[in-house]
Amino acid sequence: MREISSDITFEVEARQVASVRVSRSTRLTVRCGAVWVTRSDDTADYWLEPGQTLRLRRGERLWIGAEQGAAAWVAFATPKRVGERAVDWAARTAARFGVHARDGWRTV
Repeated sequence: MREISSDITFEVEARQVASVRVSRSTRLTVRCGAVWVTRSDDTADYWLEPGQTLRLRRGERLWIGAEQGAAAWVAFATPKRVGERAVDWAARTAARFGVHARDGWRTV
């Protein structure tokens, strides 16, 4: 299992499942290929294509697999500045009340 605490990009090999633990609030972005993601705190699975993102919570665990029998590249990005963290917090709080910023992120 990998622990994500900073920006990193890695390959998810075909027919393999990567196990990841998120230690800081992070965004997962699919760079190449399609992936499925299962989250420890969620009953749903997520299918993401290149360019799509998923906002991740600190402490959750993920299982990521490549779709369609081909490898995929995923990138994790952590907020760098205090202002970005404030924006992330505000977006999460707004999402709890059903308000979405329509910024292209898939907030779950």
